[in-house]
Amino acid sequence: MNRKKDNLPITPREIVGKLDKYIVGQEQAKKSVAIALRNRWRRRMVPEEIRDEIMPNNIIMIGPTGVGKTEIARRLATLADAPFIKVEASKFTEVGYVGRDVESIIRDLADLAVNMLKERRTKEVRESAEKMVNERILDILLPAPKAPAIKAAGADERGVKTRRKLHDQLIDGRIDERIIEIDMPEDRHQVLEVFTPQGMEEMGINIQEIFGGAFSGRKKKRKVTIGEARTVFQQDESRKLVDMDSVTKEAVTMVEQSGIVFIDEIDKIAGSYSHDTIDVSREGVQRDILPIIEGSNVMTKYGMVKSDHILFIAAGAFHSSKPSDLIPELQGRFPIRVELDSLNEDDFYRILKEPQNALIKQYQALLMTDGVELAFTDAALREIAASADIVNQKTENIGARRLHTIMTTLLENILFEDPQKSGIKKIKITKKMVQEELNAIIKDENLSRYIL
Repeated sequence: MNRKKDNLPITPREIVGKLDKYIVGQEQAKKSVAIALRNRWRRRMVPEEIRDEIMPNNIIMIGPTGVGKTEIARRLATLADAPFIKVEASKFTEVGYVGRDVESIIRDLADLAVNMLKERRTKEVRESAEKMVNERILDILLPAPKAPAIKAAGADERGVKTRRKLHDQLIDGRIDERIIEIDMPEDRHQVLEVFTPQGMEEMGINIQEIFGGAFSGRKKKRKVTIGEARTVFQQDESRKLVDMDSVTKEAVTMVEQSGIVFIDEIDKIAGSYSHDTIDVSREGVQRDILPIIEGSNVMTKYGMVKSDHILFIAAGAFHSSKPSDLIPELQGRFPIRVELDSLNEDDFYRILKEPQNALIKQYQALLMTDGVELAFTDAALREIAASADIVNQKTENIGARRLHTIMTTLLENILFEDPQKSGIKKIKITKKMVQEELNAIIKDENLSRYIL
């Protein structure tokens, strides 16, 4: 977690403040997830005899698409520096039928945690690895001479000077295109692909660990540029310096104590329907998900992972169902329910302007790469927000995602033209320009449904 001090994490109010930078409105949802995150730290601070008894307060977010449910959960995980995975409940099927089993959620989360920590450790050893890489390349460029009976006078000194000169050229990147020959390990992935039955990884069985020893010593000579060799050697030296046993052990702890699972479209597996086949992806999936949320042991390639204290955040629109349509046991595992508000014209205006990753800021950054300054008048932003609201009311309400379709249509011609040829350095979007580009489409409902 981002901390002011090692023993003092940010408070729920500060968490909400950070979420405010990216998400407009939805105060109650942000407040609930902030408390849930803080409670995870509080739990780690309580006496050990009661710690395991404190279960996470899982959350169900109820609201239409495009109002910020996923973004809240994703930003929360970033603030917590925790492994986070988003899954769609409708993609899973009951055990015994074709499809992914729900335990793959925990296995995927463990993979993410290992990769997070591995990347972090690799950055920590990067400087040491780079020194070793340079020495390996220098040894190839200037092999040590075989010990002669009599050394020529000054040979050692000349060799040191030559090596120093090559080292400087190597550091500056001046010889990156020079070709050298290196030993490269054979690609185990290609060799093992033939032998790997589908689903073995899903069961947490690491085929490479089983067969890895048979291929570990196989290498072949390849001619590559020094730049390419540096990449290969960097990975090799980093792998030697990173203690993967320590990484996997810490990753499992991270998953168990800090992991966050976001289950989207949980409303799609709620309710009862007349078609027997529907139950395979509805109540059956609920009963399969239940043990993981209640707390169970899942076998992964890194060992057993306990899901008891993983935080689960579920979300759904619940248009044709309601949370009470979930099986009672599953309802009980989501004690906190938060309803998110639908977005209106004022919300769209704020979303365009306020967040750090606001859509207009993204387009401004894109066009700046072409040397073009893109500006919007306030009236233009109001008109874009009004257009998004109108289209959402006339067609499907997809929330803030409608702004993306509106902006793409509005800026299509500007993005298509080559500003370098036209010599344009600045473009200002006005209310009139927005109306000229969008009004005809918005008025034609069929066209609006198709384009926007």
